[in-house]
Amino acid sequence: MDQQRARVHAEQWIAAWNAHNLDTIMEQYAPSIRFTAPTVISRWNKTDGVLIGRDELRRHFKRGLDLAPHLRFELIDVLMGVDAMTIIYRRETGALVADVVVLDENDQGIEVHAYYGVTPP
Repeated sequence: MDQQRARVHAEQWIAAWNAHNLDTIMEQYAPSIRFTAPTVISRWNKTDGVLIGRDELRRHFKRGLDLAPHLRFELIDVLMGVDAMTIIYRRETGALVADVVVLDENDQGIEVHAYYGVTPP
């Protein structure tokens, strides 16, 4: 994926979240997605912080949208790697977040690691 496509991909992802459109959000992820985040630990008491597959991820994201009805993301930057990209964004709370996304051949996330800022906004 080149830089322009990565930026468009990130903008579409942000737009889906800002619209709270769970179906469109889920289109960004491969069926066999492996998702790792601290919110997995806190919401589901899974000590490894890992969810596998779209069904688990959809349930996780639905709960997140339910818990944050005013959720809004602002795209800060997109960083390119060899087989992945990092989407850096700010939440409506002011918190900074980075999602490292390994993409499959269909430009869907096959592995995602979410990182949350620790500095108060």
